[in-house]
Amino acid sequence: MRSAQVPKLGSTGALYWASVSNPASPFVDMVSGAEGTAANEKEPTMPTVTTSPEITVEHAPSRLTSTLPRTTVSVGVLAAAVTTAGAVALRAAGVPLAVHGKIPLAGFAQITFIAAVIGGVLLALLNRRSSTPRQRFVQITTGLTAISCALPAAFAATTASKVALVGLHLVAAAIIVPVLARHAD
Repeated sequence: MRSAQVPKLGSTGALYWASVSNPASPFVDMVSGAEGTAANEKEPTMPTVTTSPEITVEHAPSRLTSTLPRTTVSVGVLAAAVTTAGAVALRAAGVPLAVHGKIPLAGFAQITFIAAVIGGVLLALLNRRSSTPRQRFVQITTGLTAISCALPAAFAATTASKVALVGLHLVAAAIIVPVLARHAD
């Protein structure tokens, strides 16, 4: 049994604290992300706090939801740095990185970071809505990577540009997707 102190309103309008007990449920433990199972009846690390009369409810963030934004930003910055460094190296080697005009170096960093953020948002949605978020995330990001590779392959100015840009897309995906996939519930 789980018990908690909750505010109650008495017949005279006075606020008092009452103890409420609920039987432990494996389903509730699974859905709420509580540590442990109903069999060992562990208390959550931080209880839900409710105040009155404004009715404010605070929930303890789960380990995965609190670290996903941080991981998304970190992997986005890393992937942006790697792709930008790759673009610098390719330009130094004489490969023209151009799709309807020269691509600015800042564009590599910006687009790569934005792709990581989109991946993080996608994973957060899948964690909430899918029964198999990791599998769905990998499937969707594989398709999005293929689409992102098709664009420079179709529109880049030279064959060297096509190969280089597709390679940079694959490098960014190889950095971002596995790191984010580890945060699937």
